[in-house]
Amino acid sequence: MVDRKSWASSPATAASMRSNRGRDTRPEMAIRRGLHAMGFRYFVNRRPLAHLRRTADIVFPRLRLAVFVDGCFWHGCPAHHTISRTNADYWASKVDQNRRRDAETTELLTAAGWIVVRVWEHEPSEAATLRVAETIRDIATAAPSK
Repeated sequence: MVDRKSWASSPATAASMRSNRGRDTRPEMAIRRGLHAMGFRYFVNRRPLAHLRRTADIVFPRLRLAVFVDGCFWHGCPAHHTISRTNADYWASKVDQNRRRDAETTELLTAAGWIVVRVWEHEPSEAATLRVAETIRDIATAAPSK
């Protein structure tokens, strides 16, 4: 077995980071509940494009709409991101990589004809839900009738 140095500054930090969820977070669940209550149906934790290794939190494939609920720490929220006191260089690099990947994902999906909605975890879920619902209605009204 290879002994490698952990990125965590302590066993408690490692345990805390391991307990962070990759999906079904509180903000994501609140938005999903709101959309479902409005009658919208969607896929959860799905790749919008099969060949692209990027997963959106909420996907409406027929509308080509991908919704990402971004955590303030992990994705570097301009209003709420906090700088780590320990391993600051590691975390700054990690968040920078996440920001670049997010921008690239939005660019790639947009180029493929998708609409991307990004929601910060600190946004009130009701407002975020309404923003997604308005986007859905805008797409539906812009679509040519059959």
